[in-house]
Amino acid sequence: RRHHPYAVLHQQQQQHHQQGSSSRGSASSASSNSASSATPSMMMMGQRQRDAISANVALPPANASVVADRYLLMEQIEGNNVYRCCDIQSHEELVCKITKNPCFNLLTAHFRLENHPHVNSLRKVVQGHNQTYLFYSPSKGDLHSYVRTRKRLREPEARRLCRQMCAVIKSCHEQGIVLRDLKLRKFVFADSEGTHLKLESLEDAVVLDDPAQDLLQDKRGCPAYVSPELLRTNTSYSGKSADMWSLGVILYTMLVGRYPFNDSEHASLFAKISRGQYTVPECLSSKARCMIRSLLRRDPEERITSDDVLYHPWLLHDDSRDPIHTSSSRAAAAAAAAASAGDDQTVPEWYLPSEDQQQHQQHDHHSAGSSSSRYAGGVGGAAD
Repeated sequence: RRHHPYAVLHQQQQQHHQQGSSSRGSASSASSNSASSATPSMMMMGQRQRDAISANVALPPANASVVADRYLLMEQIEGNNVYRCCDIQSHEELVCKITKNPCFNLLTAHFRLENHPHVNSLRKVVQGHNQTYLFYSPSKGDLHSYVRTRKRLREPEARRLCRQMCAVIKSCHEQGIVLRDLKLRKFVFADSEGTHLKLESLEDAVVLDDPAQDLLQDKRGCPAYVSPELLRTNTSYSGKSADMWSLGVILYTMLVGRYPFNDSEHASLFAKISRGQYTVPECLSSKARCMIRSLLRRDPEERITSDDVLYHPWLLHDDSRDPIHTSSSRAAAAAAAAASAGDDQTVPEWYLPSEDQQQHQQHDHHSAGSSSSRYAGGVGGAAD
């Protein structure tokens, strides 16, 4: 019979009231032997736990397990190591993620970002011999499913969500945390309205000894999101710059409704990524195209940083000042954009504000001739 792949983390303190004294002695001996082994023993859910939750949640399966005599683990909800669970004492529904030991990077990253508004905080950590149980509040859906359902997002909504992503990435980089496997699924909603994003987990993160030194050797990531430098052999790469490339793929996918680099064969996909071969639809605003191209720069040295991206004109745009467009005005705007497609492909110049300007900046800034910024105009095709 198939059981959940987890075990309890402590010796069983109470035996079933029908068991005799000899049975209790045997169980105690078995529990002691189990505690010294590499894998803890399995404790099945008793009647007391069933009664405690029966009025609040559906009756769990017979092979459900209790961790730390408090957290009832039930069915898998995604992947191979995430389970729906219930706090027996408070009757609160939680999510449990099981990870193999050691998980020093994961726990350190969470502690450094404790109470961050856009990071899914740890509610409880229970550590065993071979694995660790991480308990989180349940989310209201992930960003990948949200975008897939809506096909693509309008710029105001994408901008609002992207601001939150940029803020948490900046905080991670400041704390010496490289996220690596960034993708749409990594972000989840904390509310049913789909307005508050959180980074779902930090299990793939790397904690740097020195936040200023982010060169990595270990290469990891989802194929559609990996940066060109990760595809080169026998080379180290900037982990922070690779995160920004992945953010560019996320932004492109939200606005366009498809990946910028897509192919059924990995070899062809990686060839497109290495060449920086992608197209930006003309229907996007010039500032949105500038934002995408600033992130999807083939050379990581030219890629916008997590510090600078928050001052990009597209993110600073105030949507509340925009007039309400009718269908006819939108059609006219689309026709005008098509008529001036050649000029519209030119990435607008922009500059980083001074410290005084940062405090009062509430609208877009444009530079008439700022060539000092490495993100200013002159960015050509995607292969540059």
